[in-house]
Amino acid sequence: MATTAIHTEQQISFTNRIHHGDCIEIMKQMPANSVDFILTDPPYLVNYRDRTGRTIHNDVDESWLKPAMAQAYRVLKQDRVAVMFYGWTKIDRFFDAWISAGFQPVGHIVFRKSYSSKSRFLRYQHEQAFLLAKGRPPLPKQPLGDVMDMPYSGNKLHPTQKPVQALAQLIRSFTLQGETVLDPFAGSGSTCAAALLTNRKYIGAEMDDIYFQLAAERMQRIQQRVAARRLS
Repeated sequence: MATTAIHTEQQISFTNRIHHGDCIEIMKQMPANSVDFILTDPPYLVNYRDRTGRTIHNDVDESWLKPAMAQAYRVLKQDRVAVMFYGWTKIDRFFDAWISAGFQPVGHIVFRKSYSSKSRFLRYQHEQAFLLAKGRPPLPKQPLGDVMDMPYSGNKLHPTQKPVQALAQLIRSFTLQGETVLDPFAGSGSTCAAALLTNRKYIGAEMDDIYFQLAAERMQRIQQRVAARRLS
């Protein structure tokens, strides 16, 4: 009983907050098997810079990748899933990190965009993510298609900002109301916003000072909107 009470108290202190700092260190402080779903868009290891010069922390050095995935696996509950975006040019590094952590790939999702983020030999008009399992999760009653539309977010808060609509459908598919969604690479807070707007709890981590501040302010606005809606 005492262990359960400590576990619950620790989890409450992490829930419904975006934490400022290194996600590896933050996850190390979290209880094992404590989150119901992970939905995250980590750096792609491509030294990305958008048209305005904005960059992403740790987008060149991969030393964080395996430790972060190991901690993500540890905090995810048994028989649950994670959805993780990745950069296709570095798939070998991501796949190695996932398998080393213990994840098993059980699906692949393509997010179709109506615009091109870049053009070289082809116009790049999609994002992609793997569906990763810990243990043997139950199948969803109404599985999503593995090709989904991704509306343009505008990237106002972050250079690779994901639209809340696309993330919300994943959260609805793989969690129940009241469960906890983790995003170790929170960026502008889109996953956390999608969780809150679908009546889930959230835990986010973001190390970049500017993006953390923008995400925290964004979540405060959304919390006020949700509270006002409940009162009306």
